Amino acid sequence: MTRLFIIAVALFGVSQSHAVTKPAPLVSIPTHNAFFDAIKQHCGKAFEGEVSVDNQGPSTFSREKLVMHVRMCNDTQLHIPFHVGDNASRTWIITKTGSGLSLKHDHRKSDGHYDPVTMYGGHTLDAGFDHIQSFPVDEYSRQLFAQKGLPQSLTNIWQMYIYPDTFSYRLIREGREFRVDFDLTSPIAPPPPPWGYGDD
Repeated sequence: MTRLFIIAVALFGVSQSHAVTKPAPLVSIPTHNAFFDAIKQHCGKAFEGEVSVDNQGPSTFSREKLVMHVRMCNDTQLHIPFHVGDNASRTWIITKTGSGLSLKHDHRKSDGHYDPVTMYGGHTLDAGFDHIQSFPVDEYSRQLFAQKGLPQSLTNIWQMYIYPDTFSYRLIREGREFRVDFDLTSPIAPPPPPWGYGDD
């Protein structure tokens, strides 16, 4: 212990064992917290949904059973698998970043390996609202879409709405709108784990 440190302890009451014991806080604003917590309150539950908007005509989504499962929740992250019939390749991941909220799409193959197009998504740019958040495409995703020959996705904006009775997932870009609404009033039996995830 140096002479300088001893003087500091005497003057300011700083003990060596408590010099640095607390990590920096992960800050978040009220609207982001409210949105995050509104989804988190459904942790462990699954809900059935239906396509409410698809301006490119009927897709496989409209012919399959659609299920969201708020499967994993902690103070900073939510995992929400999105099952389309027997296809369990998709998991939405919402993360508190300290600068807002991030939405990522974890896509897996049936053997659990990552899809070539995975972990794309966006990040909030503003406060949003307690019940609504928008996630404009992030730079990682733009680079990925360009590399994989998906230029139409370079302007993607994902939106999520959470109300007492309904959760909605929406994708918009020029010329494209897709939305699925889930009924939160009638939980169903949770589906099996999504591809690539165990029974944790």
